[in-house]
Amino acid sequence: MGMSAQQPDHPQSPTVMVMTAGGANPALVINALAKRFPNLRVVVEQPEPKWTITQRRAARLGWIQALGQLATMIAARLLRPLARRRIASILASAGVSPVIPPHVPVHQVASINDDETRALVTQFKPSAILLVSTRLMSSAALAAMPCPVINLHAGINPQYRGQMGGYWSLVEEDAGNFGATLHLVDQGTDTGGTLYEVRTLPDRGDFIATYPLLLTVAAIDITLQSVQDAVDGRLAPYEPEGPSTLRFPPPIWTWLANGIRRRIW
Repeated sequence: MGMSAQQPDHPQSPTVMVMTAGGANPALVINALAKRFPNLRVVVEQPEPKWTITQRRAARLGWIQALGQLATMIAARLLRPLARRRIASILASAGVSPVIPPHVPVHQVASINDDETRALVTQFKPSAILLVSTRLMSSAALAAMPCPVINLHAGINPQYRGQMGGYWSLVEEDAGNFGATLHLVDQGTDTGGTLYEVRTLPDRGDFIATYPLLLTVAAIDITLQSVQDAVDGRLAPYEPEGPSTLRFPPPIWTWLANGIRRRIW
């Protein structure tokens, strides 16, 4: 564990736990939650290796698609420095910080699905658990959770489940569904009941590396509301309408074609 056990500083305040694989976007959410929930705990898992993800996608989609998707993710990461000014603009306009506050306890684990994570949940007895950019929670781990488990998803369910929901909404000329969803976690991929949705629109300077940040910032208010509802015992999930489609990153040739022909990067 990353930290030793501590008694809550605010015994009357509920404990909320965020599980994440780390990064700037989850840190924004953690910052916002820390202001409302003094007994916030953060569990940071090791990111799932890209090659493991690629192998899993290859088994489902074939190696050509899987390697093409991996190439896009590498390209997006390499292009991220070009987006620094846009990223700084988004952060400044929202007044949010991409760094976890130093007073928030952080616990390092290998995976949200391992026994160490379960022990932390047993120890701190959270009233709500929020997932932000994690691997899928296993059925066994989910069954062991003593409270609602909520996920922040950068896409509108069920049409844009999975990854790059914002990107795909633009590609499909469905910019009205460029948004994010807060939903309960079940055994599927972004298939649990919807709690809240938010929609926004990208700027001309946005592309595949900034869409998730834009959607995370847009979703901060409904994230706070979802966690508060869970703590208060008044969650009201509903089944969203529309076709259900699981999305993956575009293979590099699709991403380049849409970028060059349609300016959707």
